[in-house]
Amino acid sequence: MTKLNINQWSEEDRPREKLMAHGAAALTNAELLAILIGSGSTEETAVSLMQHVLNDCGNTLNALGKMTIKELTDKRYKGMGPAKAVAVLAACELGKRRQMEKAMERPKMDSAEAVYQYMRPKMQDLAEEEAWVLLMNQNFKLLKCMQLSHGGLTETAVDVRVIIKQALLCNATVVCLCHNHPSNHAHPSSNDNAITKRLKEACRLMRLYLLDHVIVTENGYYSYSEQGKL
Repeated sequence: MTKLNINQWSEEDRPREKLMAHGAAALTNAELLAILIGSGSTEETAVSLMQHVLNDCGNTLNALGKMTIKELTDKRYKGMGPAKAVAVLAACELGKRRQMEKAMERPKMDSAEAVYQYMRPKMQDLAEEEAWVLLMNQNFKLLKCMQLSHGGLTETAVDVRVIIKQALLCNATVVCLCHNHPSNHAHPSSNDNAITKRLKEACRLMRLYLLDHVIVTENGYYSYSEQGKL
């Protein structure tokens, strides 16, 4: 059977025309991505090419966003060159940033769930551990969010003195420590427990309120506060 190009499809089935007529919500993920890459190859349309890529990602945009340009331009995906791969990854990054903007609109960061929703877009694709601290005022409004370490969580990597200093400099009264587990296992390690204990004592001495230590994974979180460990 001869393959039809997209411009030979019925007008209501073409991604661009479908979007203009019915809105972006009416399109599948493959159709939206096909609009971005513009064309496929002599063997498959842009839509079928993106269906192929998505199928290899378990049909999740989350997995697609973790792919590299090298992986996207693999010979399995005929017609997917570096320019198209860059367009796809740029769209995934924009989706993450939109999530982050929504999180930033939250008026309060007064729960582990709120902290998780704010930090997950920053951490969901990280291959290594990073530690961050969120500094807030007494109404739990975020004043500052800063990275403390990259590549692992140890007592030397996360300097409690730096956290206290930054809290005092921005007149924060509430502190929340947050780090990710790339393994996707949220249970805390002995290092996690030791750092939490040191930070809790330092905050007590400086009359700061330690809201929580939240461990972020792709599918959920561990909260020291919710588990009664603070």
